[in-house]
Amino acid sequence: MARSLDGLVFVPVADQAAGQVGRLTRFDYHEQDGRVWAEYRGGDVVRGSLVGTRAGDTVDFRYVQLRTDGTTASGHCVSHVAQLPDGRLRLEETWTWESQDGSGTSVVEQLPD
Repeated sequence: MARSLDGLVFVPVADQAAGQVGRLTRFDYHEQDGRVWAEYRGGDVVRGSLVGTRAGDTVDFRYVQLRTDGTTASGHCVSHVAQLPDGRLRLEETWTWESQDGSGTSVVEQLPD
């Protein structure tokens, strides 16, 4: 199992569609006893939260966000935790909106220390 996500900051490796997370979004992760949560903001997202669980290298969570245009959105995501050659962590994500149509994949990586 990869190391804990607690206290790590992640950033997307690419921009998503408008109104979604992008390269300016920052995720502040926390983890304790198999529970995972994070706050995120930046780009089109004023404030976002995610909460879920971790089993081994799989994180399963729900997310909700407030966008700069005043709309809200929510969805479900399953992430695979992988370690990069330099020791940082990478989350390979498969997500589905629950408040609107759409689904996809994305990747976020831990910021260097």
